[in-house]
Amino acid sequence: MGAVYFYHLTDTPLDQTLPMLVGKAKGAGWRILVRGRTQAILERLDRVLWQGPPASFLPHGLAGGADDASQPLLLGTDVTADGFDCLMSVDGAPLTPEEVGLSQRACILFDGYDEAALQHARGQWKMLTDAGCEAQYWAQDMGSWTKKAENKGS
Repeated sequence: MGAVYFYHLTDTPLDQTLPMLVGKAKGAGWRILVRGRTQAILERLDRVLWQGPPASFLPHGLAGGADDASQPLLLGTDVTADGFDCLMSVDGAPLTPEEVGLSQRACILFDGYDEAALQHARGQWKMLTDAGCEAQYWAQDMGSWTKKAENKGS
């Protein structure tokens, strides 16, 4: 069973954090799904990923195209997690314990200055850990990531 990592964003916004985390997942050789709640957020992230420096380009696509099955990084709202090694939930997108179990890693990225996002992430933590998922909670601390909590699952 994979583990789910919660990323509490306070020092850098999603537009900066997501490419960094996707780059690490790509470096591990993983196929990645970024799941958002709305097409608008995914289209914004698509533009962000296209604007990165050429040396760190992350090949990707928006779900719904003819090449979805071959995309190393796919952005979608209702794409099933089957076939992906790493799942990333942004903007409160759902993630199930079964999906965590099928992945090498799942990530939940949330805005630390948005009270609704904080409450939603707390609910996701409880639901996933109650279901037996291993979980880690990471927070930004003056520019670096610090692990603040860990649940070993069951």
